Amino acid sequence: MSNYIPTIGIEVHCELKTKTKIFSNSTNGYGQMANSLTNVIDLGYPGTLPTLNQEVLSLAMKAALILNCKIRRKMHFDRKNYFYPDNPKNYQITQAETPIGYDGYVEIEVNGEKKKIEIEEMHIEEDTCKSTHRGEKTLLDFNRAGVPLIEIVTKPCMTSGEEAKLYLEKLKELLFYSDVSDCKMEEGSMRADANVSIRKKETDPYGTKAEIKNIGSISNVKLSIEKEIERQAKIYDNNETFLPQTRRFDDKLNDTVLMRVKETGNDYRYFPEPDIPYVIITEEDIKEVQKTIPMLPDERREKYRSLGIGEKNIESLIGNRSLSDYLNNLLDENIDFKTAANLLLGDIAAYLNKNEVEITDTQLTKDRFIELVTKMSDKTLTSKNLKDILETIMESDKTIKEIVEEAGIKNITDDKAITTLVQKVISENKESVEDYKAGKDRAIKYLMGQVMKESKGSANPEMAMNILKEELNK
Repeated sequence: MSNYIPTIGIEVHCELKTKTKIFSNSTNGYGQMANSLTNVIDLGYPGTLPTLNQEVLSLAMKAALILNCKIRRKMHFDRKNYFYPDNPKNYQITQAETPIGYDGYVEIEVNGEKKKIEIEEMHIEEDTCKSTHRGEKTLLDFNRAGVPLIEIVTKPCMTSGEEAKLYLEKLKELLFYSDVSDCKMEEGSMRADANVSIRKKETDPYGTKAEIKNIGSISNVKLSIEKEIERQAKIYDNNETFLPQTRRFDDKLNDTVLMRVKETGNDYRYFPEPDIPYVIITEEDIKEVQKTIPMLPDERREKYRSLGIGEKNIESLIGNRSLSDYLNNLLDENIDFKTAANLLLGDIAAYLNKNEVEITDTQLTKDRFIELVTKMSDKTLTSKNLKDILETIMESDKTIKEIVEEAGIKNITDDKAITTLVQKVISENKESVEDYKAGKDRAIKYLMGQVMKESKGSANPEMAMNILKEELNK
């Protein structure tokens, strides 16, 4: 295959996390009985009028701010006219001429280098109803009609499927953490289309474009782009051409499939929506929305690094928002954050998963967690002890001190006391000491077992092992 330069742009539709729809008071919900979350506005009854939901405007402004977009101060909505069964009014209300956000960017890291993925524009529009095809029939569910969307359109500035994947991961993280959208691709609340073309040299005009519609997962976006680059390269290598077209990604074939050829440009006859007044956004509006932006993932990463938490744990925390939020409530405390992160992502996460509960639904208050971290840090509690009492910690309201006393846990953390125990074991087990010095690994395990036996299991294992090695190596 000859070398070509790919040019990729991505369009993302993202449903906003509002209680009600964009132009009506129907509930914005998912997974309910078909056509149960609708009213006459959603169904496009003649004579009905739209009323803009203020929360949609606030969330769209928030999205524009976190995507580094400029915010348009005076804007209007437009009618996009087309006839299709999922669109009962025969037009969709969108923003063609005055998108709320423009000239933004998202920063990604590719092979250790930072790259800005430029955002051309971000506009607000209403979703259409959901079509389900059953044999010859198409079923329509109007629960989704009128759900508020933002459409985020990048410039054609990506050059590989990997870059597209990194961009979408970053976008998803930002929109999820800022509470703009729940970004569940499997439920269709975030949908991506990719525009792909290739050319020989940077100076050549752009090649013919293929659009890949409604790709269901981020990994499939990467895969579908790579397959499309391959397909176009084969065509050009054979000195053939193809018409601009719309394709879809087929999971079963792991390839893109032709949907339709774009022989003519679409003429949607856009014109300003006469039933919705112009929207004016003030500096005050923007400041109010800015106050609602929580600490975003990259800022959290920096903070966690500064607290000595390892990279692997940082990514695990960012991947689990409720645990990250829980840890953020402790940022002003003087605790060992490395231990805190290990605890949250280890035994505590295992307990939460097993019992299918959120950390905020347990008895692990801020004060009790601080007490627990302190006891683990100063070795008063061992990881084995923790496993024995974790359930009680998560479910009872007793202090950690009371739980430890009731469980009869007495750990020796005094260096001198442990050294005395170790020396006694060494003097009583000369043969094992010789075996250790002869390089037999099993010997130290045996000696360690004797130390724990001598202390009735109360010596701190980590300290005991370190002291045992020191004494043996004298």
